[in-house]
Amino acid sequence: MTKPNIGFIGLGLMGSAMVQRLQSLGYPVTVLGNRSRERLEAAVARGAVEAANGREVAQASDIVMLCMDTSESVESRMLGEDGVIAGLKPGAVVIDFGTSLPGSTKKLGEAVIAKGGQMLDAPLGRTPSHAVDGLLNIMGAGDEATFNAVKPVLDDLGENVFHLGPLGSGHTIKLINNFFAMTTASAMSEAFAMADTAGIERDKLYSVLSAGPLHSGMMDFVKAYGVDGDREKLAFTIRNAKKDVGYYRQMAEDLSFPTLVSKGTIAVLDEATDAGMGDSYVPQIVDFFSKKTGKA
Repeated sequence: MTKPNIGFIGLGLMGSAMVQRLQSLGYPVTVLGNRSRERLEAAVARGAVEAANGREVAQASDIVMLCMDTSESVESRMLGEDGVIAGLKPGAVVIDFGTSLPGSTKKLGEAVIAKGGQMLDAPLGRTPSHAVDGLLNIMGAGDEATFNAVKPVLDDLGENVFHLGPLGSGHTIKLINNFFAMTTASAMSEAFAMADTAGIERDKLYSVLSAGPLHSGMMDFVKAYGVDGDREKLAFTIRNAKKDVGYYRQMAEDLSFPTLVSKGTIAVLDEATDAGMGDSYVPQIVDFFSKKTGKA
């Protein structure tokens, strides 16, 4: 069966890995980068076609995929006379793989439908190394018939592919997930710094905490750096974490939900970013706390 033409916008670490996976399986791909020429040129060298703007991507594609950093970035590629929506073919599908505000996603979805297409949100779990092997977790949402139609493509990208409900459900769940994850990481980082201050060895604290109901993968990520010195177990920047928890707070405000716990997490991420750690990885928040206590 002929594979659909894929348009891919956003060739960062994750996006370029997904494009590599699609190309390895023989999908024809049209690409549009944002910052990195190196990754875009690598995709072109493998046979991708570079487009000048979102409209050209859409004109060449049956499925348009976006993997970008913010809702603002997605909107900038989707809207306007050179945007994706302007060039959409009838029956085309747009998939936002990033972590976006559900309200923005729903508004874009309405505009896509008005142009004769459909939009899905499908935020991702796992890492670029998983993407290269087609082992992502994909949190899909939107019109179920559309989801089922493109699921064979999603199955080529992900090991675990979910349909979670109407458009925006994937982004909603991803923001809740990331709020919970970054809150856990911040708490574990402070716990290590408190242990330092109290004269307790970090590995001893971890041994006790991990033996009980608090044990989690996020705890292990922070331990990997805080005890073992390996920051690469969770290659996710504090700046991105700040953005995601900020989106969670915005979502809470939009829903008139009185979020309390997120205030503490945002305060940690804001202060760490202001201290020059925005490009550090989340497990390195332990260094932020240690510096505040003078134990670094």
